[in-house]
Amino acid sequence: MSLRTSPWPAGIPCWADLSVPDVAAARDFYGAVLGWRFGEPAPEYGGYVIAEARGAAAAGLGPQMQPGSPAWTLYLASDDADATAAAVVEHGGTVLLPAGDVGPLGRMLLAADPTGAVFGVWQAREMIGAGVVNEPGGITWEDLRSPDPDAARAFYTAVFGYRTDPLPEAGPDYSTFALPDEDHPLGGIGGMMGADALPAHWVTYFAVADAAAAVAATEAAGGSVLMRDFETPYGRMAGLVDPDGAVFWVAQTDGSSQPDRSG
Repeated sequence: MSLRTSPWPAGIPCWADLSVPDVAAARDFYGAVLGWRFGEPAPEYGGYVIAEARGAAAAGLGPQMQPGSPAWTLYLASDDADATAAAVVEHGGTVLLPAGDVGPLGRMLLAADPTGAVFGVWQAREMIGAGVVNEPGGITWEDLRSPDPDAARAFYTAVFGYRTDPLPEAGPDYSTFALPDEDHPLGGIGGMMGADALPAHWVTYFAVADAAAAVAATEAAGGSVLMRDFETPYGRMAGLVDPDGAVFWVAQTDGSSQPDRSG
């Protein structure tokens, strides 16, 4: 079980959020599927709401400001968002939203890697990002789907200092990534895995106690199923789509077998 109160080390995926046309409807959907409870909307941040699991921040939902299909955005921790922005550009990425303060909460930017996948960067101040991970309701894994995984690996290694390790059972172009001094992987980088019609993108996995129940709740709440729950060497998983079209995955775990990220 992982409840955290201190800032995340640089490079660790520390937050995910989603901009939607109807925040209240999204709260109902994700509450039913992931068991989230929600704090009150923050008018000073445009009605953004924090999803909670075990009383700790798990992810964010906010009103959609730009046209397009909603998609989850994954944020990577940084000790210096401005320096990370410079590294993104230096290594062939693009800064989409320059580093800026989010009130006293922290400093953030949005960027795209050289293969086109969008991600965020979060420098914590009052808000560390996720306070719960690797247990039901929290982020538990991240995959980058890219048409050029070698280029993506080179970029993220250069910018965030990752070590990448091949995982042949997941495919010849797939590897995990980790901080250089850690044994536990943080996520994976690989090819498009059948999603060739889409641009490069990050996929966020949320932990659930029962993947089949999450699938059933998704269908009952108006979402759809991209891939019905199936067994893997790493637990039972499913690919889901919310009513607005945002894709996310769930991985079944009670948290006991996951890396402890508390601190």
